[in-house]
Amino acid sequence: MSRSRRELSAREAALAPPRALGPPAAAGVLRQQTEDFVVEEDLGFAPAGAGEQLLLRVRKRNANTPWVARELARIAGCRPGDVGYAGLKDRRAVAVQWFSVPRPRVAIDWHCAGGSDLEVLEVHPHTRKLPRGALAGNHFTVRIRSAAGDGAHLAALIAPRLEQIARHGVPNYFGPQRFGRDGANLVAAGASRQRLRPQERGFVLSATRSVIFNAVLAERVAAGSWRELRCGDLANLDGRGSLFPVDALDSSLAGRCERLEIHPTGPLWGAGLPRTRAVVLELESRVAARFAGECARCAAAGLQQERRSLRLRVQELSCSAEAHAVVLRFRLGRGSFATAVLRELIATPGDGEGSAHAGDADRCLDQPADSST
Repeated sequence: MSRSRRELSAREAALAPPRALGPPAAAGVLRQQTEDFVVEEDLGFAPAGAGEQLLLRVRKRNANTPWVARELARIAGCRPGDVGYAGLKDRRAVAVQWFSVPRPRVAIDWHCAGGSDLEVLEVHPHTRKLPRGALAGNHFTVRIRSAAGDGAHLAALIAPRLEQIARHGVPNYFGPQRFGRDGANLVAAGASRQRLRPQERGFVLSATRSVIFNAVLAERVAAGSWRELRCGDLANLDGRGSLFPVDALDSSLAGRCERLEIHPTGPLWGAGLPRTRAVVLELESRVAARFAGECARCAAAGLQQERRSLRLRVQELSCSAEAHAVVLRFRLGRGSFATAVLRELIATPGDGEGSAHAGDADRCLDQPADSST
């Protein structure tokens, strides 16, 4: 596994890591309107139908998830901390996501309880509060407006790249949203923990752990091994947390990796060293040495070594042309960032370091500590 030509800074690893599939296939404009970016949660389970909680399926527009949680708490007459949700969704989007609230003592007409930015679509009795990470994935509908004003031409330009993405996946980078506006969470990471509010500590710690992962993945992208297994890897099953060591390579493992059934993984840093071996451990240890301060903060916070897939499988991928745009539809597993898909596909105005415009699936499932995206 060869060394990349130039070691990335923390800021570069966070906001502008290397692309795997070459320069973007075309230029486009994202989020010209709020409705250009739609994300819908897939819980992966059915409401229980009975219990002391209510599961609410909510559509929000131009509103962040904590604000919605506070509004639901106000309506239900409970504390904001009693409201559960699986993950945070971008403010600049239309998002359909699930919340839980304790069953109110008095009946509430939930379908009339919202407003223009908050609409309750479904209400179901359920047995327990919805915890972070409790979903199977997210469905995205993204309108990419043509910089030249020709949707059919844009569709033709990106069609070959979409085939590559469907066949090989994309690097599973944490998106720029994880690191705050213009990398602010990385800057705050250098401050004393006592100077940060409790919620800020969670964001900062999550950004710290994520930049180490991105730096390792960037090395593997530069080496061309981000979607291939190496002896010493810890591999995981697609869509699951199950891990197994790669002690030897054979045609069976290679075939399963080619079919996107299994993936190499990278470190979510914590105490001690990763359980990888050989050249993989050498690479991860080399990156850890460059980010010694970040690694120390993760260990001091009590985090344990965990793993995250280096490759993101993009499911149900389709593209349709409009007069002046294309509409992209796809599904991602939980904890993955739509940014990782879009940045391999198109260049956008202001693209590059510091850009954080593309949106994510579940940017904070794992705060204050990663639980396994």
